[in-house]
Amino acid sequence: MHNKLANSHLSSKPYMAGLAVPVRELHAGHRDEILRHLLLLNEEDRRLRFGTQTPDEVIHHYVEGLDFNKDKVFGSFDSQLNLIGMAHLAYLPKTKDHPQAAEFGVSVLPDGRGQGIGTALLARASVHSRNTRIETLFVHCLANNRAMMHLAQKAGMRVEYAYGDADAYLKLPPANPGTIVEEAANEQWADFDYALKENLKRSNAMWSWFLGKRVVRPT
Repeated sequence: MHNKLANSHLSSKPYMAGLAVPVRELHAGHRDEILRHLLLLNEEDRRLRFGTQTPDEVIHHYVEGLDFNKDKVFGSFDSQLNLIGMAHLAYLPKTKDHPQAAEFGVSVLPDGRGQGIGTALLARASVHSRNTRIETLFVHCLANNRAMMHLAQKAGMRVEYAYGDADAYLKLPPANPGTIVEEAANEQWADFDYALKENLKRSNAMWSWFLGKRVVRPT
């Protein structure tokens, strides 16, 4: 369906990734965390994310097939370092007379919704797309996926509906020094945030062990 992407739709205000919600680029070492995240989605959330009923074995196959050298995966972690939100940016095959495009898919666990995580993941994917010469960002989902449609429209995407599905796309402007700096700053902030949460988690675990340790009195 991405062959129908238009060249004319260019957002007047290119979607920018802020630093309010840290977003990290994930790698193959995060595969178990990605799997755990997706398996926590309920039946309806899985249907909205993948467009169909998605049993556990399909999710296992999907995660095993992620190619971190070809595509990009981004994630947001909560205070306990659980992967609360993730996005998959899949580079679509180049077709003649059509712009280079990438498809965006996202999921956020219930505890993380309403906090701007989906927005941050889309913004992070958008700026990375610009920096890697992607001309069009594309979303394909069910037309009744209200959260995704709201996210797409908020980003200035043009939405087309057909046969119960929806296509949303955004023509991206070329990269510039600002987008390069923006992506680097976001990655540094995300790494710092993760390290801070990791240290805090370890500290809390140590104090919990210390305070819960039984005091042995001399006889």
